[in-house]
Amino acid sequence: MRPVSEASSVAASRRRMSGPVRSLFDAVVAYAALGALLSALWPAPAMAEDDPFRPARLDMVREIEDIAGLVRGPAVPTTLEPRVLEAMRSVPRHALVPDSVRARAYQDRPLPIGYGQTISQPYIVALMTDLLRPEPDDVVLEIGTGSGYQAAVLAELVDRVYSIEIVPQLADRAADDLGRLGYDAVTVRSGDGYYGWEDQGPFDGIVVTAAASHIPPPLVRQLKPGGRMVIPVGAAFMVQQLMLVEVDEAGEIRTESLLPVRFVPFTRDTP
Repeated sequence: MRPVSEASSVAASRRRMSGPVRSLFDAVVAYAALGALLSALWPAPAMAEDDPFRPARLDMVREIEDIAGLVRGPAVPTTLEPRVLEAMRSVPRHALVPDSVRARAYQDRPLPIGYGQTISQPYIVALMTDLLRPEPDDVVLEIGTGSGYQAAVLAELVDRVYSIEIVPQLADRAADDLGRLGYDAVTVRSGDGYYGWEDQGPFDGIVVTAAASHIPPPLVRQLKPGGRMVIPVGAAFMVQQLMLVEVDEAGEIRTESLLPVRFVPFTRDTP
């Protein structure tokens, strides 16, 4: 017996149908053929490998929201912007800390990253990011790259991030890790952050992740009109104040103390 081809079988089935049913049958066949063609031209992307850290990251963001609701201060937001929270859900903090502390990556606490440095607790990262009021077209300067985590969060929200790290080994490691994770909008260099990055300024926002004894004037000068800077100010290894610095459209500078914090000291190059 001669085998019946699929095409001839379909044609035979079609001949046995009434007019309206045959029209519906033709439409279904055409739709299926179109679907097959589109699948061949644009195959569906492969399913991404499950991220075992995602549940912990979601729990971290819920904890951040809870903490934000409890912190009180005239200029401290009790509800963080949804875009900022989404960035915190997206950035793999575990991939930007040393292996020795990876299991604690999503606890709301600072973590050591080597060379006497730490990265801030996630709530503080989210708060400082929120205080900048980041917009998609913004260019932001970060002083104190550390592990690259804060830069990665900013890169989810703005057009460009320039980051300066005083410890060359940390700068190199952060640049490598950020590149590996696809954060091409971040440029890292090693150097003294006190003088900022004038060639790339002025900036819509500046975030400083180490405690300075005072607000560096060169950083203030590199803020655009309407720009904001968030910086911890105070004595090393003591409780400092998180400060908000704003430059209005007329160039007037306003500073406001937000809440007590504890950061590693702002390190300078020495001759």
